[in-house]
Amino acid sequence: MRQRAELCWLVGAAGSPQAVVSSLFSWRRTAANMVLELYLDLLSQPCRSVYIFAKKNGVPFQYKSVSLMAGEQYSEEFGKINVLRKAPAIRDGDFCLAESNAIMIYLAEKYKTPDHWFPADLQKRARVNEYLSWQHLAMRIHGSKIFWLKLMIPTVMGTEVPKEKMDAALEDLDGSLKVFEEKFLQDRPFIVGDQISLADLVAIVEMMQPVGAGLDVFVSRPKLSAWRDRVRDAIGAKLFDEAHQIILSSQEMAKSMDSSKLQHFKPKILKMFL
Repeated sequence: MRQRAELCWLVGAAGSPQAVVSSLFSWRRTAANMVLELYLDLLSQPCRSVYIFAKKNGVPFQYKSVSLMAGEQYSEEFGKINVLRKAPAIRDGDFCLAESNAIMIYLAEKYKTPDHWFPADLQKRARVNEYLSWQHLAMRIHGSKIFWLKLMIPTVMGTEVPKEKMDAALEDLDGSLKVFEEKFLQDRPFIVGDQISLADLVAIVEMMQPVGAGLDVFVSRPKLSAWRDRVRDAIGAKLFDEAHQIILSSQEMAKSMDSSKLQHFKPKILKMFL
């Protein structure tokens, strides 16, 4: 009776059964076209984490490339997606969201991904959030600094990096890696225990950034190296390597990059890192 009443209401609203059918098909076409859009540049660590998380968990999405080096984040079109002018960003129907951690948590909750990524257990989830909160001013900034000081600034921008700046950056990164091993990893397989979480994913993409610049942070660090291998296995070697292909090719890329594309970034980059 309820279904019949609803059909009668639809017919009354639409005018005829044929109009109802047409409206239903139109709604389905609209829903099918509302595919989740991920705006990414895999040269970026946060973009890689979102890409890996979505692919690993079978989240259906449309890949939208945004070249950060070319300044595409400043386009009028991208500004409608993210007024912060940063990637990653997503558009899910009429809903837009920025910031990689917020995006991954949104996807985890919407698509009901396996619990180990963002555990329901209060204390385990707190451990994930603890790492995500700490890493912004530690692993992220120090790994990024090495990428720019060791590769991009001297090779692409043609600016010499003072030895004391590089030495200080290496010392800061080494300090963060020690904290990671001693405080966050300890003797566990992964940060939260026996399974990979968002914390491990965010950590690994940041550590791969200096590797792309020619500084292998895993050398002479057996505990860290073993953890890296476990994370790669948990993600899947094929997906892990695919996501990191661009960053691991960045030394060759930098040699052939048109330096004029970075001129609008140069004052900001030099002020930030030198």
